[in-house]
Amino acid sequence: MDRRSLIAAGLASLAARPALGQERPDAPAAPGQPNGPTGKAGPMPAPTYSNDELVNSISDFFGVGAESVGALIERLFRDNGRPTGYVAGQEGSAAFVVGLRYGKGLLYMKTQPTTTVYWQGPSVGFDAGGNASRVFTLCYNLQFPDAIFQRFPGVDGSAYFIGGLGANYQRANAITLAPIRAGVGFRLGANVGYLAYSRKRNIVPF
Repeated sequence: MDRRSLIAAGLASLAARPALGQERPDAPAAPGQPNGPTGKAGPMPAPTYSNDELVNSISDFFGVGAESVGALIERLFRDNGRPTGYVAGQEGSAAFVVGLRYGKGLLYMKTQPTTTVYWQGPSVGFDAGGNASRVFTLCYNLQFPDAIFQRFPGVDGSAYFIGGLGANYQRANAITLAPIRAGVGFRLGANVGYLAYSRKRNIVPF
C-alpha cells in the first residue's frame, strides 16, 4: 500500500471515533418513559358513589321520601365529598348513663366483594332507654374492606338531624364513617363513645 492510501485510511479511522463514542449504554431514558422498576404506577383509589346513587339506596332502605334523604346527603357530601363504600345493617342499643350498642351489616364497595361487618361499643352521657334501628353508614376514604376493622371514636358536635334521619361522624386513621339512623334510633349528641368494627361478633364491647 502506498503512502496516499495509508493517510486516507488513518483519516477515515479518526473520523469514525466520535460517532462510536456517542453510543453509551448508560444513557438516560427518554422523557416520559419509565426508567426501570420505579416507573410503575401506584394502586388506583377506590371508586366512589354519586349523590343520586346514595339517595335512591337510602330512601329504599329506610322507606322514606327521597326529599328527606337528599337534604341530609347533600350536607354529608359538602363536608366529606363522595364516599367509597357503605354499610347497610341493623343494630340494637340500650343505655342508662352508660350505654352499649351492637350491630351487624354488609359492607358494599364497587370493585370489592360484599363483606359482613359487626360492630359494638360503649357510650357514656345523658342517655337512657333502648331501641333497635336500621343503620346506613357512609364510608369515606375507605380504600379496601379490611381497613374498616378497627375502633372508630365518635366526633363531638357532629350530629345532624334532617327529615327524621340523624347522622354523626366517626374518624380513625384518615377514614371517616357517617352512620345514618332513622326515627328513635339515632339517639345522638347526648353521649360520647366509640364503635369497634370486627369480622366476628364480640359480646364484650371494650
